[in-house]
Amino acid sequence: MSRCPHHGQQPPLAGTQQFCAYSAESETRSDRFGRMFGDLPANFVPADVLVRIGDANGKMRESGTVAQIESKTVPVGQVFFGQFIDHDITLDVSSSLGSVVGDADTIPNSRTPQLDLDCVYGAGPEASPFLYDNTGVKLLTGAETGGGDPLAADDLQRNHDGVAMIGDFRNDENRVVSQLQLGMIRFHNQLAEERLAEIRAEQPGVADADLELPAGLFEELRQKTTWHYQWCVVFDFLYDMCGKPVVDDILTHGRKWYCGGEPFIPVEFSVAAYRFGHSMVPLTVQVQQGNPRFELFGDVYGRGFEAVGDARAVVDWHEMFHTSQNRQVQNTKKLNTKLSPELLDLPVVSSADPADRSLAARNLRRGNQFLLPAGEKVAEHMGRDAAEIDKVMARVKTVSSGEIDGNGAPLWLYILAEAQEIGRARATGQPQKAEGLGPIGARIVAEVIIGLLEMDSHSFLGANRDWLPDDHRRSIGEILASTQTI
Repeated sequence: MSRCPHHGQQPPLAGTQQFCAYSAESETRSDRFGRMFGDLPANFVPADVLVRIGDANGKMRESGTVAQIESKTVPVGQVFFGQFIDHDITLDVSSSLGSVVGDADTIPNSRTPQLDLDCVYGAGPEASPFLYDNTGVKLLTGAETGGGDPLAADDLQRNHDGVAMIGDFRNDENRVVSQLQLGMIRFHNQLAEERLAEIRAEQPGVADADLELPAGLFEELRQKTTWHYQWCVVFDFLYDMCGKPVVDDILTHGRKWYCGGEPFIPVEFSVAAYRFGHSMVPLTVQVQQGNPRFELFGDVYGRGFEAVGDARAVVDWHEMFHTSQNRQVQNTKKLNTKLSPELLDLPVVSSADPADRSLAARNLRRGNQFLLPAGEKVAEHMGRDAAEIDKVMARVKTVSSGEIDGNGAPLWLYILAEAQEIGRARATGQPQKAEGLGPIGARIVAEVIIGLLEMDSHSFLGANRDWLPDDHRRSIGEILASTQTI
């Protein structure tokens, strides 16, 4: 799927294609992965080279003081929100590092490729009743199922084994994303309670159990919740990660590279571009005012996939996003070719092979197995200037100790290097280095996410482009903070 250089010869755009600057046909199914640049050749770098690049003591290892390694503009909550978004649209349970993926559309996507919060709602109150109260209108949390335990009141609902009862198990893999899942559940319930207050006013004196609920109430609440979330994805998350000029250009002039009739997840997005957050995630996080930063996987926040065990692990969202309280918020790490040391020697991976324990090495090797094109070839294909490409490639060669010289750059590594050397676009002035994605990374990420919304007839961009969220609910930080009890 590629940009057509003779777009004036294309027939008039129709349906979802009217959101694209160029017409394209795609037979990729929405329940499969696919390719964005299928006409570019696969890149190859020998696996031993990739392992050395991602070595725990190599040049991708982050070092320096907090002031040296932190972003100046991106609040730390955004990197976890990005993880939540990823879990909403992708889940690959069939591919492995041990086999080549030639036809990406043979790989099932176990999530719907829409930003529809199916990770929150599951299959709905009829097919996933364990997620809902007996009215089928509100979602359950630990407050309703925790037996009065004060810690459970600020946690997800869990079964007797402590397993979170949620729409996507991955949203319990660390404390922050687990609390974000809880926040989205509470947001739905908050909107439900606001609507129920109106219904009570219309039926005075009627007990809650006897209220006559309007048909389609749950669907109404789900849509309102989802559209607020989608708005924040575009005008909060993408603005921070990709830059406002890139997002506005796509919305104004159309998508150029991610087009077709069916929404799908390109492997260039899922295996490379959207893994940019691995560079930005810190391993210590401050979630409450007055408390220090604790390890993301440690005694206070827990090791993942477990109940809240310490009151200090309950997230105050004013500490993680810029909100009306104007707190001094922790920022993400800079977006560059460096990863936290713990990510280069993952404690949760039991393998004795260091190559398996390095997230960087795993990402690089996965690019090989998915036959991704070289980063500089994608940049050339997208019309980037040769001097810019040379600048990025110089950084790639530095990180690889010169071993990538004659081989193409792994797409994931190129996108990190591009962020470091070029940076996030802004409306005036030079791009901001290491503050967000560079030109091709930003374009891939923003076009795919916006495209998923535009090709979804149930989203606000696909159904009602005049829709606006409530004034006080136009950022994910304000939405989450409004639901918390801390």
